[in-house]
Amino acid sequence: MERLFRSLKTEWVPSMGYHSLAAARKDIGSYLMGYYNQQRPHSFNGGLAPTVAEEKLKTVSGIS
Repeated sequence: MERLFRSLKTEWVPSMGYHSLAAARKDIGSYLMGYYNQQRPHSFNGGLAPTVAEEKLKTVSGIS
């Protein structure tokens, strides 16, 4: 979790913050569900995004 929050703060959250809670929720949700999980490479996963690594594991293990 610490790495996630560090990445969120350094890569995504504007230095001046957000104007409203709704804007923060929308933007951070986009970061987590879009970029962080589906595009951002993670060294723990061998440079794969979490969703790609999960799909690869499902294919190898036969879990659907």
